[in-house]
Amino acid sequence: MPHMPASAALQRFRVIDLTQVRAGPTACRQLADWGADVIQVQMPEHMRGDDTLGGQDGSDYQYTHRNKRSITLNLKEAEGIATLKRLIGGADVVVENFRPDVKFRLGIDYETLAVDNPRLVYASISGFGQTGPLATRPGFDQIAQGMGGLMSVTGTPGEAPMRVGIPIADLCAGIFAAQGILVALLEREASGKGQWLHTSLLEAMVYMMDFQTSRYLIDGEVATQAGNFHPTSIPTGVYKARDGYLNIAVFGSKIWERFCNILGAPEWIADPRYIDKAGRSVNREALNAEINKRLAAQDRGHWIAQFNEGGVACGLISDMREVLSEPQIEHLGMVKDVVSSRLGPQRLVGQPMQLQRTPSTITRAAPRRGEHTEEVLLELGVGQDDLARMKATGVY
Repeated sequence: MPHMPASAALQRFRVIDLTQVRAGPTACRQLADWGADVIQVQMPEHMRGDDTLGGQDGSDYQYTHRNKRSITLNLKEAEGIATLKRLIGGADVVVENFRPDVKFRLGIDYETLAVDNPRLVYASISGFGQTGPLATRPGFDQIAQGMGGLMSVTGTPGEAPMRVGIPIADLCAGIFAAQGILVALLEREASGKGQWLHTSLLEAMVYMMDFQTSRYLIDGEVATQAGNFHPTSIPTGVYKARDGYLNIAVFGSKIWERFCNILGAPEWIADPRYIDKAGRSVNREALNAEINKRLAAQDRGHWIAQFNEGGVACGLISDMREVLSEPQIEHLGMVKDVVSSRLGPQRLVGQPMQLQRTPSTITRAAPRRGEHTEEVLLELGVGQDDLARMKATGVY
């Protein structure tokens, strides 16, 4: 079955996905969801390593590889490399997350491929960067979370550093790579030239530390763990009502005054311990205890309604069942339906932004390994006799 674009936005672009595991496949999924013809190149079944996310029929793999086509090529064979180069010759984008030296050894680095395809946008994703003292280290999400600073500010004060509950370094590196690809494609419209771009899990984590980096670089402050509470804006964090926990966010003096009045504690507004941001920070433990004492008088639903009606941000702390049954999520249409030819109906979360004229959807479930090999090679001009020979000799 030929390309089935998930959106009209990027349907004119062809992307060759040479990636494995998560960061690279995430970048390519972003492009596929907006309509690009993403062709995932994998090793043949008999040669594959552990390059899948929980197995090809697993929910993780199904989510990450939707809207793509899949072919297999044996890149240890000269004809496999030659066929890949033919495929790349007519492509707009290549995405890879090999160890930095592998692409050069295989002869599929940017400089080599750009000779025949000068408009090629080539994206590399690694653990620590393409050059430098750590470039050859293996990359892993949790390692990047630790080295990038995230774990040092996550968790309860005084306890061990804590990882975030999602592979945030992988995901952010993938999303940044996709953004870089789109920037390069836009620039190509002016220059007519492609280029090499690269990012890494470490760079993604450092960038995502955001205001914590400027607190150190400009103010000289080294952030520490703040648990479930905002490090600088108090009171903002997790509080306990009569029937469970909720989040409350109080930013600025006007919101603080509204918060105090709704909670039935207008005297806190003039209390010298809490009269300004600095005082509330110093006395945060006493303030939080008093807040929890007052919240215990009512259930979460009462407080969520009262605070939001009064202009104070407040919300539930939901598990995934609650998240995906939330009426607002249903209204936004974030969950999409697709049918897998071998696994049946599926529901998957789609893109988090809405384009009015060229929306994204899910048109194709994740492919089986090599499901589209012959289809894509026929599009490339490979004849039936050559297909049979290549299959018999293990090229795909």
